[in-house]
Amino acid sequence: MIVSVITFFAAIIIAFFYYKKSNQNRKPSTWAITTGIIIAGLILAAVQPLKLERVDAGHVGIKVNLTGDNRGVSKFEYKTGWVLYNSWISRLYEFPVFQQHIEYPEQQVITKGGFSATIKPSFNYALKPGDVGDMFQNLRLDVKSVEQQWLQTAIVGTVNDVANKWSVDDIFNKREQFENDIISEANKRVSKWFIISQLRTNIIPPPALQQSIEAKTKAIQEVQVAENQKLVAIAEGERKIAQAKADSAAVVIQAAGEAEAISRKQVSLTPTYVEYLKVNKWNGELPQVQTGSGSGFMLNMNSK
Repeated sequence: MIVSVITFFAAIIIAFFYYKKSNQNRKPSTWAITTGIIIAGLILAAVQPLKLERVDAGHVGIKVNLTGDNRGVSKFEYKTGWVLYNSWISRLYEFPVFQQHIEYPEQQVITKGGFSATIKPSFNYALKPGDVGDMFQNLRLDVKSVEQQWLQTAIVGTVNDVANKWSVDDIFNKREQFENDIISEANKRVSKWFIISQLRTNIIPPPALQQSIEAKTKAIQEVQVAENQKLVAIAEGERKIAQAKADSAAVVIQAAGEAEAISRKQVSLTPTYVEYLKVNKWNGELPQVQTGSGSGFMLNMNSK
């Protein structure tokens, strides 16, 4: 496009100078020739094969010859910056070498045991700059076509092969390890040209299996709740036992104390001390004795 514009403007400039010079010489065919030069320039601009393109930063450009053996794909050159080439015999391809993110549509995979599951893989990839030419020689595709054909086949095939070795429960209980295994296997398969990272399978189990997983998860949670309640009950029982032991120990200590006190009192109760207590408690009155009913006999031992 740039070269075509330059060619057209060059034709206009040539026509202008021709017209100016011819007008000075008073040639009668000046307008016709000038118009012919402009039209010829326009046609040449439209059909000329030269192209000028710029290879952007972060990209690798390869200029491929379309002539020669095997359509010239064995002949390529790495290019950077502005590149001028003949589009009739050459073509310029650009390949990004920075991280690219891609998501593939839903696919069906088979897990260990024959269960099917739905995946929608997404991941990052980067081309190896020094191997872009080799990739093009083998695939003869631009990067977008490679993404949707060769790379998609490799990634989906890897997910399927790894899933065949994993049971459904393990896939969902250990998803991080499952996806790391896929990344490892994918890099073995595409490492010639690509580096894969940050892969997510976004795997979805079939509805029946999803219900089974949810039921199993609920059962596990209920068991955990029951186990926690059991531990709480055991702890409460141990607390009560400890409290009872403490109360029993207190009673024993109290009883022992009272027994010790009684023992000490008994030791200290000499006959003299007993008499002393009796005297302290006596109110000065002698006891009165009354005989049985109807006898009419009473003994008063009070002394006057």
